Amino acid sequence: MRHFSSVLTRRRVLLGGVAASFAGRGTRALAGKGETSSMTALDGLDAPVEVFEDHWGVPHVRAASVPDAFFANGYLIARDRLWQLDFEHRRALGRLAEVFGPDFVPSDTANRLFLFRGDAQAEFAALPPTVQASARAYVAGINAYLEQVRSSADKLPAEFGIFSYQPLQWDVLDLVRIRAEATGNTKAEIRRARLAAQDALAYDALIMPLRPAHTLKVPDGLDVHAVTEQDLGLFGVLQDDLPLSCLHVPLPSNEGDHRRANEGSNAWVIAPARTATGRPILANDPHLSFGSPGPRHVIHLTAPGLDVIGGGSVGMPGVMQGHNAHFAFGRTNFHIDQEDLFILRTHPAHPDRYFHKGHWVEMERDEITIVVRGEPARKVTLRYAVQGPVVSEDVAGNRAVAVSATWLYPGANGMLANIGINLATDWTSFRAALKLHTSPTNFTYADTAGNIGWQAAGGLPDRTEGHDGLMPAPGDGRYDWKGLQSLDALPSSFNPACGWFGTSNEFNLPVDYPYEQRCVSYEWKDPYRYQRVAEVLRASPHATLAGSVALQHDTLSHLALSVVQLLPEVPAQVQAEAALLRQWSGHVEATSAAAALYEVWWTRLNTLFYQALVPETLRALLPQPLNASVLLAFLQKPDGRLGKTPEAQRDAVLVQAFQHAVEEMRDRMGPVAAAWQWGVLHTVQLRHPLHAVQAVAEAFLSIGGETARSGGDPYTVMARWYNPDLSEKALALGCNPYAVTGGASYLMVCDVGAWDHSVFLNFPGQSALPGSGHYEDFLQPWLKGSMQPLLFSTKAVRAAARHHAVLYPKGKTL
Repeated sequence: MRHFSSVLTRRRVLLGGVAASFAGRGTRALAGKGETSSMTALDGLDAPVEVFEDHWGVPHVRAASVPDAFFANGYLIARDRLWQLDFEHRRALGRLAEVFGPDFVPSDTANRLFLFRGDAQAEFAALPPTVQASARAYVAGINAYLEQVRSSADKLPAEFGIFSYQPLQWDVLDLVRIRAEATGNTKAEIRRARLAAQDALAYDALIMPLRPAHTLKVPDGLDVHAVTEQDLGLFGVLQDDLPLSCLHVPLPSNEGDHRRANEGSNAWVIAPARTATGRPILANDPHLSFGSPGPRHVIHLTAPGLDVIGGGSVGMPGVMQGHNAHFAFGRTNFHIDQEDLFILRTHPAHPDRYFHKGHWVEMERDEITIVVRGEPARKVTLRYAVQGPVVSEDVAGNRAVAVSATWLYPGANGMLANIGINLATDWTSFRAALKLHTSPTNFTYADTAGNIGWQAAGGLPDRTEGHDGLMPAPGDGRYDWKGLQSLDALPSSFNPACGWFGTSNEFNLPVDYPYEQRCVSYEWKDPYRYQRVAEVLRASPHATLAGSVALQHDTLSHLALSVVQLLPEVPAQVQAEAALLRQWSGHVEATSAAAALYEVWWTRLNTLFYQALVPETLRALLPQPLNASVLLAFLQKPDGRLGKTPEAQRDAVLVQAFQHAVEEMRDRMGPVAAAWQWGVLHTVQLRHPLHAVQAVAEAFLSIGGETARSGGDPYTVMARWYNPDLSEKALALGCNPYAVTGGASYLMVCDVGAWDHSVFLNFPGQSALPGSGHYEDFLQPWLKGSMQPLLFSTKAVRAAARHHAVLYPKGKTL
């Protein structure tokens, strides 16, 4: 007890006396006025940890050491999101079939194929000691919670009882082995090769225009006529949605592609010279598919040398976007082409041999066993070439396909990157921590000294000259990657002269950047969100926190205004509706009649011009929708693809689509156009991923519904996208093609240095447990855009605490 008391004494000093009431007092006495309290003994802690939870269920952790803080991180994420944590962990390790049956064997096989095959122990040992200790503690915290719930089955979330299984024990080396971060670019490689086989490469620009302008070229030696979608094989399985249909969970057939096309974020930083307070501002709002539970879990970790708060990803230690005591950091998707397909020529008599650099080379093989619920285990052979995992084989055609991916390289331990970022203290240490970050990301930065910055990060392949990564390449050795380029090869900016920096997934390589040489990417998002952010920030010489909050919820669409300007004269029966559009401000508000009409019109326009511009023989290759920038440019300047009188034909299609849109609106919302509202169509409803299973639906009620009405669209800063390209089956089932399917669920605006003024939202809530009180409590604030305090100082945290808990080492008493 003497040693334990001395630990407590030291900890009281570290925590400013907060822990002084521990020793010799009862649990109830630990709680302040209006608080509840608890005490829990756990294996794996070195010293007691305090947890103060606020009104929103955000845990503020006070620990005596950095590892103990990360222990609490793992413990609390398991407490709040255990099923989500376990499901994603099982998927990444290839262990879903043992719970959900044989339909998941392909997914398990694909995920096992892309686990790291190097020396995981050596990879882990090469990390900084503090990162190692923090990772071990995070995993120990998860396992400590698992020990608790396993000893009392009624504490397990309902999903485990419904499907009769137990959560997996965690191993810290899993955080090294799990690598798969597929971006989807390889599907475009296949598409372009197949278009080249039909001498139709020019049509690809209708779907994905290359930025900067770049001429597509078939790599020397590639037989484009042999390329098919089947070449993606297990890599396609890895990128596709899980086969939840076997559990009777209907998904749109294009949902995965729709999600990848829209996911992104906005982020900006403003220097002190351009703010009303003389302090920097940093704003960030990651755009992801909506779901219940949500993608982010907010946490505050404090220990000597660590004081960080923000949104974290379930299963990944630390905070992804937030701030520590020294600086705030945000992130959006940068674009790096991180994966390439290589076509291998295999031996006619020995399919596991491929021709490489003048020799026949034997593929490496791993024999694995996949446990399958209700059936015998499956024996599966995984194959690997020098370029990477072999994802498909065509024995009859003497072909196989391998994938090179930056995230499979030694040192690409992105699952552990947050720890170093959270512990950094300045621009230099922040950039050093990003060297471990493999996912393509724009990082924004603002510190208490008044500096702002941007660093693009992520694994950047060093390709062989002559290969741009836009089509598959022969795997005979000519086009093998030479390795990865360093972080310094990616662009950055520190204290830009204009006093601000913003990014919304647009093409943002500097004018003088050697993009052809470094071959980062030619595939970027449309610039509409960024252009609106830039417009507002340029016009804000005295920017405020409230202004950044308003900008995150901005619904002005310059795309919409440009399209409406093109509306020609219309027949008398729809002139009132046309006048409604012509008088519209361009704000895609939930209560706007004009916004509702525009969105339906735009959807129909895209379909009609897709049919006009894409030959029927190519439609299986070129998925809808047309790229918005390309379509707008064509509408503004139509050409001979519409015939001898392109402007007249364009106007005819614009009117036709408008009449159909008016008819649809009248059918959906009645004949009085002034009563229409975009939010009536653009509703938000979140369901459990397995909601079609009756027992799950009964245990986890849906969040939102017809009354949860939203503004915004994919091209407004308040990005709230929808999927109008639903199948006939989905429409027959009553699916709403205008329902919100994704956007910003976590939003944050930081007042750098005056941290308690920072604000956030985290929709739908902190917890995945309906009885927790934090399952959907962010719904109404999120719908209203009512940002909440992101409290940081000890005084503010203590004053706002609703619950106080003490986690302490098992076998010791307080």
